[in-house]
Amino acid sequence: MPHALLAAHQTLLDGALSAIATRGYWSPFSEMPSPKVYGETAADDGKRAFESLLNQPFELNQPGDTGQRVAPEQSPYGVALNVSYPVCDHEALVAAAQAAMPAWQAVGAEGRTGICLEMLTRLNRQSFEIAHAVMMTTGQGWMMAFQAGSPHAQDRALEAVAYAWREQSFVPAETTWEKPQGKNPPIVMKKHFEVVGRGVALVIGCGTFPTWNTYPGLFAALATGNAVIVKPHSNAVLPAAITVRTLRAVLAEQGLDPNLVTLCVTEQRSTTQALAMHPAVKSVDFTGGNTFGQWLIANCKQAQVYAELAGVNHIVIDSTNAYKPMLGNLAFTLSLYSAQMCTTSQAILVPAGGIATDQGHKTFDEVCADLGAAIQRFLSKPEVACAVLGAIQSPDTLARIEQANSGAWGKVVLASETLTNPEFPAATVRTPVLLACDEADVAAYQEERFGPVAFVVKCADTAAAIALSEHMVNTHGALTVGVYSTRTDVIDAMTAATWRSKVALSINLTGGVFVNQSAAFSDYHGTGGNPAANASYADSAFVANRFRVVQRRYHVES
Repeated sequence: MPHALLAAHQTLLDGALSAIATRGYWSPFSEMPSPKVYGETAADDGKRAFESLLNQPFELNQPGDTGQRVAPEQSPYGVALNVSYPVCDHEALVAAAQAAMPAWQAVGAEGRTGICLEMLTRLNRQSFEIAHAVMMTTGQGWMMAFQAGSPHAQDRALEAVAYAWREQSFVPAETTWEKPQGKNPPIVMKKHFEVVGRGVALVIGCGTFPTWNTYPGLFAALATGNAVIVKPHSNAVLPAAITVRTLRAVLAEQGLDPNLVTLCVTEQRSTTQALAMHPAVKSVDFTGGNTFGQWLIANCKQAQVYAELAGVNHIVIDSTNAYKPMLGNLAFTLSLYSAQMCTTSQAILVPAGGIATDQGHKTFDEVCADLGAAIQRFLSKPEVACAVLGAIQSPDTLARIEQANSGAWGKVVLASETLTNPEFPAATVRTPVLLACDEADVAAYQEERFGPVAFVVKCADTAAAIALSEHMVNTHGALTVGVYSTRTDVIDAMTAATWRSKVALSINLTGGVFVNQSAAFSDYHGTGGNPAANASYADSAFVANRFRVVQRRYHVES
């Protein structure tokens, strides 16, 4: 008999398995915060649940509690959070995780999958609460915080669970092995195959997408038999804490040790390093900057490290038959969440001789000016601007905006401006800054300038732009690349370049899909083939190396 929770959620699993096989549109978790889907009182209930957490200690009842508490989060919206979290000894968390794993292994792949599906169903019911936590810690606008922080993150988690189930289901539980021996009786053996998690998993969260970038590794590790310690970014703890508390509750309800999932809150990098290098930690998921990411890859030899790092995303513009829609699409791309996304385009590569459009030939300078005007036009309504831009989370990002505004990295086409959000007067809101520079100014644009800083780069011609694109991906990495062209040969050349450099390509986007958006079950987030990421959300490689198959065999009489 299948595990009760797997049977209860079989339709959900079947839908996910079909979706990863066909790659078409599918999502079981509605991205619209509609009362018809989530319930008439869900929005108010979720907001009250979030507000009840403020100015309070967040209790998790974890092992190794030192008695110390920290409240590190500062809201980009200027809202006082004052949520304090327990500081737990990392050695105690590891020991508790190890102790919880045998029972988790014993429930088998079916049990683990069913329980993970139940966890996701519970998290979906908490979508409004989690969305408020994401919004107030990251600076995302409300709609993005709801969509990316809740249903889209849940989609990515479900995708990982589906891949994990599929890979584990390929392993038979047992078999009878019979080898003919001619005139002699055959050799008969009974063989059993056990899926065993590699060990304790560490998932290190990022400050800007504390659920979307955490859930894939968290659920991939859980579903394949591993205990998980979640180490959130110090400015985005609350979404992770809510998640961990929910998962622990589901485990306890199933008679399992809740210490299978724990939260490690620390502001000390040395603690994170010690945890990452612990001999019992066998996998590390990380999203963040190159310095610490490369340190993890270089030093955590005992673990498989899944790292999403910095990159320089970019777009090549050769020509277009939809000039205004192209500019509108780019304006949204460069403005969404103030470009505090790992997928936002930073460099726009344009031939020095200009481009052909449906509005006639446009010079390089005209493309620059028209793009700047499109951004201004898009953000001209304050309510739209505040909803789309959100707020700037990090002081480092603010410093980059000011440096770009000074003209340090190129000619200022459009300066960043400070806006006021009427609902949150203390919010840190900035519009994008657009710079123009030459292809030779590599020190300016060939380094990730995280935040709303974008460059229009003058290239010799389209062929040079495509060559530059391939070089940038190979050298600096990228998660997204785009091209605009009316010529088949240009699109073919760009396609071939992205195959060689192993990066996702978007072609002639002018409608409601943007290069910095990635749809679960259909789009692979990252390829694992260039310096921006060594793994993909999600494919078989993302889950299959998180477990091992351990066999036992013995003779039986024929």
